[in-house]
Amino acid sequence: MNSIVAIVGRPNVGKSTLFNRLVQRREAIVDAVSGVTRDRHYGKSDWNGKEFSVIDTGGYVKGSDDVFEGEIRKQVELALDEADIIVFVVDVESGVTSLDRDVATILRKVKKPIFLVVNKVDNAMRDADAVEFYELGLGEYFTISSINGSGTGDLLDELVKEIPKTIEETEAEELEAEALPKFAVVGRPNAGKSSFINALIGEERNIVTDVAGTTRDSIDTKYNRYGFDFTLVDTAGIRKKSKVKEDLEFYSVMRSIRAIEHADVIVLVVDATRGFEGQDQNIFWLAQKNRKGVVILVNKWDLVEKDTHTTKQFTQQIEREIAPFTDVPIVFISALTKQRIFKAIETAVEVYKNRANRIPTSKFNETMLPIIGHYPPPAYKGKYVKIKYCMQLPTPTPQFVFFANLPQYIRDPYKRFVENKLREIYDFSGVPITLYFRKK
Repeated sequence: MNSIVAIVGRPNVGKSTLFNRLVQRREAIVDAVSGVTRDRHYGKSDWNGKEFSVIDTGGYVKGSDDVFEGEIRKQVELALDEADIIVFVVDVESGVTSLDRDVATILRKVKKPIFLVVNKVDNAMRDADAVEFYELGLGEYFTISSINGSGTGDLLDELVKEIPKTIEETEAEELEAEALPKFAVVGRPNAGKSSFINALIGEERNIVTDVAGTTRDSIDTKYNRYGFDFTLVDTAGIRKKSKVKEDLEFYSVMRSIRAIEHADVIVLVVDATRGFEGQDQNIFWLAQKNRKGVVILVNKWDLVEKDTHTTKQFTQQIEREIAPFTDVPIVFISALTKQRIFKAIETAVEVYKNRANRIPTSKFNETMLPIIGHYPPPAYKGKYVKIKYCMQLPTPTPQFVFFANLPQYIRDPYKRFVENKLREIYDFSGVPITLYFRKK
């Protein structure tokens, strides 16, 4: 289970710069204009072998300073609900402000690990100035300079110590729920996620209206089909970044990310009348990045003008968008007329089983080595690459390792070739596969 770390604080204290440092890429636009981060920021980070997700809450606030205060307070409260660990960033240049005190007041009541981080400390004098932040009543603080990275290592060392604690505590509560496979129904607002779940369950469990984004929360429903028990998670719609205007949207985005991270299979509902859009692609990418099983449901298929080629054309369009991982089941459904909704669940169950596929090593070598022998990796700078042995790793998701004399010379096209062959022979439909090439 992945811990979520939320970065909170008033505008312009350097939250985005710290976020960039943690996820190690320039994702947030960093600018000295107040409230430039208009974006939701989500990324993965790992430190000392512990992986966690980072969310930068910055920039959901618009308007004047008085508006800021209410907005920031709301935002901190939202982050507190969803995150496991809070990083509260303040700025040594401006010292303790009334807004910092407000945030500190909220944080003091919280039972979660809180890290007070004093940013922009890049010399000894500023280090001495940081003492005044003791008045916030949050105990010890960490001084960092997120621009040049000094101090972030110490912060991370302490932060990851909290990760097993939060996980063990939450795991105890979740063990019961975790025992059942989780299928998260995700997609952009109004694609018909709630209608699909209602059609399955046969009751108005979730309120369905044609106002986008009615489902503000993820709702879990226990379900049994084909003698198979699982939990269906209906998530709030994930909306395009520019549309995440109100904090509720920010909240639902956070929820959906969490639902994807904690599910086994992602059921991505796409609106057939709108096609497979950029936002659908982002959700797909998020599921793939988290190595989840994926099924794509094209909903509202009853509303589309069809001829004999429509299904094929739509399938090809989706495959172009999700390449190179195209081995994904696509089911055309209508939640309204209940057309193929049980086929959709049956497919999700198959994907769940595919994710747990285990191939015995001897059998795997018998199958793959002759293919590799027949089509070896191309020689590189006059050197021949030989793959002698391969096996599946004992990981929760399908990962394979191939041992070679010169693994560094194996290029991506060859890796794709091996993955395609593997998929032709074994059924890993809907499941991301990871291949490693290592020195024997």
